[in-house]
Amino acid sequence: MALARAGADVAITYRSSRDEASRTASEIEALGRRALAVECEVRSEASVRATAAAVASGFGRLDLLVNNAAVFASAPLESITLGQWDEVFETNTRGPFLAAREALPYLRAAGGRIVNIGSLGGSHAWAGHAHYCASKAALHMLTQAMAKAFAPEVSVNCVAPGWIEAEGDASAEAARFAGRTPMGRNGSAEDVAQAVLFFAAGPHFVTGQILAVDGGLGL
Repeated sequence: MALARAGADVAITYRSSRDEASRTASEIEALGRRALAVECEVRSEASVRATAAAVASGFGRLDLLVNNAAVFASAPLESITLGQWDEVFETNTRGPFLAAREALPYLRAAGGRIVNIGSLGGSHAWAGHAHYCASKAALHMLTQAMAKAFAPEVSVNCVAPGWIEAEGDASAEAARFAGRTPMGRNGSAEDVAQAVLFFAAGPHFVTGQILAVDGGLGL
């Protein structure tokens, strides 16, 4: 919605939330922008390839890819199963790789941009989320590798949120994180959206950056 308000036509992908995606597309169109809602399984090479082609065909070009599909998981490190480990990496790391690779020809033609959604957990170790942290650390490094590999046509950056509070979240854990944050509050979805907009519309010369959106929590 933030991208649409800024003047972009927006394609969103979904895996199982078809109705929610359709409602969001309608809300984008109500702002006077074009919208597409495309079913996509980011763990599937064929699905990602078809999605990139469908979006480029539907809009005639592709200027921006935001890799925001992710799995957040908790488990003691010593008890993480191979299946749990692979599930997190398949979505959090392989998914952005596939999406970027398949979108790259269209992005190069448009002089476009990629914004990956990383995490504070990609730069700080959380013992109860080792597979998640490792997957996001890999995404941070992948961002920098992409920035070098895809230059000069495509800029690639990463937004790394800290604790982002859902609307109406009054949990004790949320309050605890807000108390630890120098800015005195938790982040919001709008904070993350504005960071994405910076990379989407700011200087194309900025590339390979990991931008923490955490209110200073990681300091």
